[in-house]
Amino acid sequence: MKSKTHDLSRRRFVGACCASVGTTGLLSSLAQLRLMGAAASPDAPAAPPRAGAPAPDFKALVCLFFAGGNDANNLVVPADTAGYAAYATARGALALPQSSLLPIATPGGDGRSWALHPAMTELKALYDGGRLAVMANVGTLSQPLTKALYTSRPDLRPRQLFSHNDQQVEWQTSIADRPFSEVATGWGGRVADLVDAFNANNRISMSMTLNGQNSFQIGRRVQQYAVGTGGSVALTGSAGTPTSVNGVRTSALNDALAVQNANLLETAFGGLTSRALGTSSLLSSVITGTSPFAAAFNGVNTSLGQQLHMVARLVNAQDKLYLKRQIFFVRIGGFDLHDNQVVLGNTANGAHSNILRDISRSLAAFNQAMNQISAQNQVTVFTASDFGRTFNTNGDGSDHGWGSHHLVMGGAVRGGTMYGQMPVQALGGPDDSGGRGTWIPTTSVDEYAATLARWFGVSATNLPTIFPNLGRFARPDLGFMSA
Repeated sequence: MKSKTHDLSRRRFVGACCASVGTTGLLSSLAQLRLMGAAASPDAPAAPPRAGAPAPDFKALVCLFFAGGNDANNLVVPADTAGYAAYATARGALALPQSSLLPIATPGGDGRSWALHPAMTELKALYDGGRLAVMANVGTLSQPLTKALYTSRPDLRPRQLFSHNDQQVEWQTSIADRPFSEVATGWGGRVADLVDAFNANNRISMSMTLNGQNSFQIGRRVQQYAVGTGGSVALTGSAGTPTSVNGVRTSALNDALAVQNANLLETAFGGLTSRALGTSSLLSSVITGTSPFAAAFNGVNTSLGQQLHMVARLVNAQDKLYLKRQIFFVRIGGFDLHDNQVVLGNTANGAHSNILRDISRSLAAFNQAMNQISAQNQVTVFTASDFGRTFNTNGDGSDHGWGSHHLVMGGAVRGGTMYGQMPVQALGGPDDSGGRGTWIPTTSVDEYAATLARWFGVSATNLPTIFPNLGRFARPDLGFMSA
C-alpha cells in the first residue's frame, strides 16, 4: 500500500503543471524533481558500513556563493599608512575606521599591509592559525587581460561583464567566452563526472545543493541532488488533497492537457518519482536523531548556518552513504548593496557588516564541526561571487565591479597568507578598467578552480577537459592547497 505522504497522482501532476505553467514550466518542474531524485542506480554497495568519521581518502568541496556581488574592497583593506589613506579617500563614506581593522600577515607579499573587516573576528583567528587563505583579485576571464587589451579589444572581455545572471553563470561554469547554451555544464558538474568513479554508491548523487538549482553542479552524468536544511526533500500529497512538488501546486487541473501530454511526461515523471522516493528514504535513514554538531552551531541559526550545519551532518554520514567524493553548494545573498551598505558615520556596522559577521560565525562553526570528527583536512570550503564592487562609492553603496577577493578554508589549505596579486588601488590606475576602481582580475576563475579540482583528485592531464581555457593562463596550480 502506498504511503499517504508519498501518494502523488501522475495524472494530477501532469495536468496541473500543464494548466498552470505550460510545457516549459512543466519541464522545469521535472528538472526540480530530478534534483530530488538524482541517482544512477538503486543498487546498494556490497561492503559493510564503516563506523566513525569519513574514511581517510574521503574529500569534499563546499562552494559558498556570495550572491549579488560582494564588496571585497571592504573584506580585505589596506592597513599601512599610505595604502589606508588612499583607500579612505577613494571609498569616501564606505571607508572603515582604521582602528577597527583586523591586521593579517601576508608573507611573501608585495610589501603592502592588509587587514580583514572588523566583523570577521572568527575568520581572522582561522587565518592566523593557518586554516584560511585569501585569494586576491579573482574574476572571470577567457585569457589574461591588461588595461590596454581591455580598452583596445572589447571582444576579449567576458560576455555581459557586469550582469548578475551572466557573471554568476560564468563563475560557476568557468567559461567566460561562450554562452551557457554552448557550455551546458558547470565546472563542479564536470569535476563530478570525472571523479564519480571514486564512489562506491550510485544510490545518491555526490553533488548536493543546499540552496536550490545552480549552474555550478550541472553535469552530464552526475546531477545535483537537493537537500533541505532539515534533511531530504520529500514528495507530499494524496489523491484527495492539493499536491506540490518542490512548491509547484497541482490543485488547478486541466484534464485535456493532462491526457495530451500523458505518454511522454508521465513516463518521465514515473522514473524520476521512483528515484526521488528512494533517495529521499535513504537520506532520511542516515540523517536521524539529534545532530552531533548542535554545540558547534549553537547560536548560529541563520540560513547560512543551517546550510553548513546540514553539510556537516552529511559529511558525518559518509560511513552509510559510501561516497568518497562529495561536492556541496551553499549560498548567502544580500550583497547587491547599491545603497545602505554601511551605517553612515559608523561604517563598521550596517548591512554588509551583518552579512560578513554571519559568514565568519557560520564558517567558524563549520570548522569546529569538522574538527569534531577529524575531517578538517578532507573538507575544503571556497567562496565565489558574481563579481566585486566599485572601489569608489555612489553615496552610501557601491556598484557592479569585476575582480574580487575570496576565501579558502580547511585543514588542507596552506593558510595564513594571501595568494595572487592585489590590484593597484588607484582610481583610473593600471588595474582599473574604467575610472571607478573596477579591478581587472589578476587571477582567473580557471586558475582558482583548477587548483581546487587538482586537490580533489582531477589529474593534471584531465584539467583541460574541465577548464578548456586553462592553457591560456600561466598558473594551473596557485599553490594554496596541500598535496
